[in-house]
Amino acid sequence: MHEYAYFESFEAEYALERETIIEPDRFVGSTMATDTEGEIDLDYELDDRPPWPKSLLLGLQHVAVMLVPATAVAYIVAGAVGLSAGDTAYIVQMVLLFSGLATVVQAYTVGPVGAKLPVVMGTSFTFVGAASSIGVDYGLGAVFGAILVTGFLVEGVIGWQFDRIEPFFPPLVTGLVVIIIGLYLVPVAMDYSAGGVGASDYGAAHNVGLAALVLFVAVALNLFTEGVTRLLSTLVGLAIGYVAALLLGLVDFGPVAQASWVAIPKPGAFGFSFEPVPMVTFAFLFLVSAMETVGDLSSVTAAEGRTPDSEELRGGLFTDGLLSSVGAAFGAFPVTSFSQNAGIVNFTGVMSRHVVGVAGVLLALLGLSPKVGAAVATIPSPVFGGAVLLMAGMVAASGARLVFLHTDLDRRNMVILAVSLGLGLGIATRPDAISGLPSAARTFFGEPVVVTALTALVLNTFTPGDQSPLFDAPPEESVAETEEPPASADD
Repeated sequence: MHEYAYFESFEAEYALERETIIEPDRFVGSTMATDTEGEIDLDYELDDRPPWPKSLLLGLQHVAVMLVPATAVAYIVAGAVGLSAGDTAYIVQMVLLFSGLATVVQAYTVGPVGAKLPVVMGTSFTFVGAASSIGVDYGLGAVFGAILVTGFLVEGVIGWQFDRIEPFFPPLVTGLVVIIIGLYLVPVAMDYSAGGVGASDYGAAHNVGLAALVLFVAVALNLFTEGVTRLLSTLVGLAIGYVAALLLGLVDFGPVAQASWVAIPKPGAFGFSFEPVPMVTFAFLFLVSAMETVGDLSSVTAAEGRTPDSEELRGGLFTDGLLSSVGAAFGAFPVTSFSQNAGIVNFTGVMSRHVVGVAGVLLALLGLSPKVGAAVATIPSPVFGGAVLLMAGMVAASGARLVFLHTDLDRRNMVILAVSLGLGLGIATRPDAISGLPSAARTFFGEPVVVTALTALVLNTFTPGDQSPLFDAPPEESVAETEEPPASADD
């Protein structure tokens, strides 16, 4: 979210709580925090072990908050590629399994892999567009082959050489990436809300009504309630929409009845192919995802009033890359840290990595049951669309907040914003505009996230300014340029 990462992050959903904990000048969610103040009162510190009943409940809260967005990625890509209900359920199962395993590794470490921090892992929306389009053009084998090769290769190098790479991704660049991820998902959410692309009842009143119900409930709970109800607002909205769909007879439980209770993951379930363009595309996206993970690690350690040390950063990035590559071998999409769970650590004052370890075990157990994946796959498209619409908007809002809080909107930065978003949204809304390019170029430059991130990265790097890693801040503009001219006698 990362999401934030990312948005792998929905961090804006918890912005109000976190503003009272983390100073405004901290680069929260997408780049490193830089000060060591702001420690909060922790009920449980990093190595504390709450009683088992409390640990279980706190772990369940972490699972509940990330379950919908984590499985949403699998659901969206499977729908775009046209997978059957059974294959969709399998991918959901693998997403849960490897999210759980990665979370456990982050909490407890395996050698140099793992941050030994309370970091919940899940699939990131950063990869949705590329996985969908490459899956359609090349097949899912090319998607999982690219992830298998580039996951640990890219994030391993980033973890090793992080100090040299981090200055190239200031809040202006990472914020733009988060914004375009959210905006790119809005049309996808609208299609789901209308019933799904190609549905015979596309745009029907009952589809739009279900999506509106989910959106209304989630927004109302988020704005007008506090505590756990607010944190679980999206999940509650989804549950109410699901019940309404049941009453309308729109839920098919056939796949759930046919699914087994326990199944062992199958390596190479969708095959592998290694195409240069998909690998380059995913390599660049892993670079972006790594910056989101750094931000989430910084957000977690901010609860102790400090920034992550080099060992924690390296271990966290190694987990991102290694578990993404291993998961791809079994049909899971890339895993990365989840910003909303980092927010929960600050909000609740529970920093215990053992609580997050419990959450990881719960996720892994859910991932070993095909019935869980099949049950998630029964969510009707409009119900799911209402939730995704809110998620997409929250991702974009989180990115905008990051840019506006930590970037001076002077002429330089406004030009970078305009060009990056203009090109990214242009590709998102009119992909046929580059239909005359070679196939490889269409695949790479047809990804709005790639175009926006690459444009922002290049412009920010080579244009003098305070966020450029190559130049010092330029001198202040002359008075003649910055001040309004004196009024004439005719005014």
